[in-house]
Amino acid sequence: MNTATKKTTGKGAAEGAGKPQSSGLGLDSMGDLSALLDAPTASANGGGPLLLEMDLIDEDPHQPRTEDNPGFSNESLEELSASIKLRGVKTPISVRDNSDAPGRYIINHGARRFRGSKRAGKTAIPGFIDNDYNEADQVVENLQRNELTAREIADYIGRELAKGIKKGEIAKAISKSPAFVTQHVTLLDLPDPIAEAFNSGRAKDVTVINELVTAFKKKPEEVTDWLGDENQEITRGSVKLLREFLDDKRKQEQQDGGEGAGAEGEGGEDAGQEGSDAKKKEKVDDPDKLKKAIIQVQHDERPARLILNRRPPAEGFAWLKYDDDGQEFEANLAQVQLVALLEG
Repeated sequence: MNTATKKTTGKGAAEGAGKPQSSGLGLDSMGDLSALLDAPTASANGGGPLLLEMDLIDEDPHQPRTEDNPGFSNESLEELSASIKLRGVKTPISVRDNSDAPGRYIINHGARRFRGSKRAGKTAIPGFIDNDYNEADQVVENLQRNELTAREIADYIGRELAKGIKKGEIAKAISKSPAFVTQHVTLLDLPDPIAEAFNSGRAKDVTVINELVTAFKKKPEEVTDWLGDENQEITRGSVKLLREFLDDKRKQEQQDGGEGAGAEGEGGEDAGQEGSDAKKKEKVDDPDKLKKAIIQVQHDERPARLILNRRPPAEGFAWLKYDDDGQEFEANLAQVQLVALLEG
């Protein structure tokens, strides 16, 4: 040992006389560590998920997914359990503190991984604690993963509406368009024959359901009979054909009714013909008038057109029809971009 080392050692010994001895690792500045003994175990890298005891975790009774969700089926959970046995849980779950039971947690997101881990015999699961979490966050996350059924989405929207929250606010909270919310609101009060087809699983497409509701309002008996055929496939294509058939039938009925009225009375047929010729002449003589106005617009970056012969639900709204799939819906005109005015 050299002289410098001896002096330093001696000085340190003198100054340390009568003082508590430090471990030399700086741990004396950390204070009492007993509060950490019952805390969840953190990962080795210090910035990763916690390892949470599963006995301390409860599922959220108000989560948007219901027990009949396909993701909770026995087959689906068995597949997930087998994967967890083999590779473990690779994506941590999200939990929040249970305010009604201190020391316990409620699942924000990851109920399937939690159930799969239970089946796999796991006693702990990786997770993050996120206390800034609400039901809208759960809906958004499940929507992005396509893990919510149309009924579950509709039920959530119904609960929010019951709280007095407006459709536009709900749409903003779940990052969806107002049209998306309006479509699912329709599912809350379906006519009986359509509700039966939806609840039985024959028709799951929200667009198809809305198309059927529109057709039912015009021709309830025909739509009921059409749905009464259990062998009838319910798809966008078949419903489109149904609506075209009903529209053609309605036009034929109107035409037959008009011809009958024109033939009544003496000279009725001639008078009707003269009136028809006069209307044709008026159209020919006035080239500045449009035979049929078509207003093309854009909504949610999709081409659409205004439905001019349907009464809007409220001031500032109108009925639109998408050009790509024929879906009809209510829309806020403030969210609609005018593209062109054409002659039909």
